[in-house]
Amino acid sequence: MTIKKIMTEEQQKVARYAKAMGHPVRMYVLELLSKQSCCYSGDLSDELPIAKSTLSQHLKELKDAGLIQGEIESPRIKYCINKENWKEAQQLFKQFLGL
Repeated sequence: MTIKKIMTEEQQKVARYAKAMGHPVRMYVLELLSKQSCCYSGDLSDELPIAKSTLSQHLKELKDAGLIQGEIESPRIKYCINKENWKEAQQLFKQFLGL
């Protein structure tokens, strides 16, 4: 029996979201984007004292998990919270934590 057959879809999703949120830089980005009514179109590297390549890796992890989305508007990329997945993550965490 494989682990995937034992785990529910909800457990797999909450684990994926938790993994993506498992770094302080990613939490900062999520908090920044979640407080915005529209997409952030500035350069996030101006906000964070880390290399652009490192920031890019963190953004990729958040995008791969579906928590954020990006749209290229040359020369910038607009980043937004993926509202549907953000709500799902919140609900899954609440259920998991018994809140």
